[in-house]
Amino acid sequence: MAGHSKFKNIMYRKGAQDARRAKLFTKLAKEIQVSAKEGGDDPSSNPRLRAALAEARKNSMPKDNIERALKRATGGDATEYEAVRYEGMGPGNVAVIVEALTDNRNRTAAEVRSTFTKFGGALSTVAFNFERVGYIHYPAEAGDAEAVLEAAILAGASDVESGDEGHDVYTEPDDFSAVRAALEESLGEPDTARLDWRALNTIEVGEEQAPSLLKFIDLLEDSDDVQRVCANYDIADDVLERLQD
Repeated sequence: MAGHSKFKNIMYRKGAQDARRAKLFTKLAKEIQVSAKEGGDDPSSNPRLRAALAEARKNSMPKDNIERALKRATGGDATEYEAVRYEGMGPGNVAVIVEALTDNRNRTAAEVRSTFTKFGGALSTVAFNFERVGYIHYPAEAGDAEAVLEAAILAGASDVESGDEGHDVYTEPDDFSAVRAALEESLGEPDTARLDWRALNTIEVGEEQAPSLLKFIDLLEDSDDVQRVCANYDIADDVLERLQD
């Protein structure tokens, strides 16, 4: 019985992973389609599309899926998606920004509002807790902290944070495309490059509140319409480790 139970658990976990992967590919395809439709299907002249394709490759999205998304963008039957943003307070008084691409604003708004309400939160204006930035991420192998910092300064970046997981380069929104182009020449193609939200202050979330907050964010991200969730929380590494045990 123990072996059978373990096998079932493995199957369930694989099923959940497969479902999450499928959702991720759906979101990536939507971003590729919107990017190509807005700026053309040539990544060399469309920075947003180039970033979307890089993200797709990083997540091992099948080539056929990418090509279908590009074809839909240039075909006459492409779905019309609208970019929408929602803001609110989540569990633990954490400020949250939700960015979505949707073909039905009413449906998406109802889903997001329902998730906030379910976890005791509410939609409200919270963008003042964040700054709009260009965000470029390079893996640790791109170079040591000093080399990446030097390249970022020369490219015109405003800030760099380096750690074990790699290098995060931040730019002013208007400088984003130019900085990314300069960094691509010196460091190669980044893992991630996009306009993003950076928290101006963070809320420390303890072990009691962390499970609810993480479940809340997972549920938001589980929506097919939601592309990105940004929140200003900070959970200590030891708390995360205990939660994962």
